[in-house]
Amino acid sequence: MPPDSEPAPGVRALLAEPRFELLPLEGFEEQLRRLPAGATVAITASPSVGLEATIDRAETAAARGYAVVPHVAARYVRNEAHLEEIAARLADAGVTDVFVPGGDRDEPIGEFDSAHALLATLADLEYGFEEVGITGYPEGHPVIDDGTLAASLARKEPYATYVVTQLCYDHEAVLEWIADLRARGIDLPVEVGIPGVVDSRRLLRLSRKVGVGESIGFLRKTGGIAGFVRRLVGGRGTYAPDELIDGLAPAATDPAYGVRGVHVYTFNRIAALESWRRGRLNRDR
Repeated sequence: MPPDSEPAPGVRALLAEPRFELLPLEGFEEQLRRLPAGATVAITASPSVGLEATIDRAETAAARGYAVVPHVAARYVRNEAHLEEIAARLADAGVTDVFVPGGDRDEPIGEFDSAHALLATLADLEYGFEEVGITGYPEGHPVIDDGTLAASLARKEPYATYVVTQLCYDHEAVLEWIADLRARGIDLPVEVGIPGVVDSRRLLRLSRKVGVGESIGFLRKTGGIAGFVRRLVGGRGTYAPDELIDGLAPAATDPAYGVRGVHVYTFNRIAALESWRRGRLNRDR
């Protein structure tokens, strides 16, 4: 690449203004300060600290000028009154975008057992949001069959304005899933969920726990979790999503795919991620 040239258009489209996902855990504010000013920050719902921590961190981040996308996980919400309280707090904080997953609790704490149930109730509240995201599964789900997943997404589509894909390391699986989505007549923009930068030991722990929970096909192709980690990390000791970004880049500028950007699962490792991201944007310039 010539010294004064820009990175490939697709790479810039994906990495110039990504969505950064943070966990609402200890050290959240330190990680927040490492992000670019005004960045879009998605804040997860953690089973260890509950939904209150998500809303509290969302208020903090919004007050500091970030574009905040809290995860309002259905199984963490008690009832309609609780949902209305959450929506009111978020609206007061200036939040205009929410992401609604089902949530990773085995049993709901209240009356919402699915994202669809919460979305239908949210739509009737006076606190409307400009953007509402739902979940997509490019490589399926370990306990939910593909037909059920497709039907669930179709039911949620009328309430949503975009889809965020679950963590996936295989660009071919992502693009095939998007093509299938379009073939089924679903034209919601897609935020592609990608992993951030992470060292091999943490990657192994995350992969065993949640990192490749839906990447069953990819695990088969790479010889299980150990083979998966060896392939991704190689001799570097650290994983970075270069290969994934390069594979997704052509679709980022192809309107047929409707890829709006990337949603980065940061693992609250912002310094390493930002060093890599800026390096990719400035490579060989």
